[in-house]
Amino acid sequence: MKTGNRNEIDQLLWRVALKDDEDAFRSIFLDFFPSLCVFAHRYIESWETCEDIVQDTFFKVWKNRKNIEISVSGRNFLITSVRNSCIDYLRKKDTEMSWQQSEQLNMSVATTEDLYSTIELENMLNNALSRLPENVRIVFEQNRFEGKTYAQIAQEQHISVKTVEAYMTKALKQLRIDLKDFLPLFLLFL
Repeated sequence: MKTGNRNEIDQLLWRVALKDDEDAFRSIFLDFFPSLCVFAHRYIESWETCEDIVQDTFFKVWKNRKNIEISVSGRNFLITSVRNSCIDYLRKKDTEMSWQQSEQLNMSVATTEDLYSTIELENMLNNALSRLPENVRIVFEQNRFEGKTYAQIAQEQHISVKTVEAYMTKALKQLRIDLKDFLPLFLLFL
């Protein structure tokens, strides 16, 4: 920290608080900014972050200048303010890191559950499809899995479009019954 006359620093802070003296504030900022950054670096590795913290601390001092009660020297007040800002920053960073780790864990668990649900749904769908009459199953698979239109299926299967519609209605009705517990997922994947 810059070694200045204690009374001089206290006087400058007094002028800032009582008279909104921007010149006094600027003087304190210019005199103490570099040394407060070095002090903040004891807590935080990144110089850019240290500079941000010290600037934020000075901003808070200016913003709250009318409500600040300094019971110690002005120098100690600035040092304590920067130290507290550094500790707040580290707590916030630690909380964010814990939250991110928790979210990553939750995402990996959710992904495993989703994979299991998808595999289970696929097995249930295959079982339900295997219980359909072969001609109904083929029409359903061509429409839903291969993306063919009713007209294309009718032409390939040598049946009418109305028959394709009837087969699709029969397939969907039976699948709704067989997959009723998984119907929302079933509709998403089809």
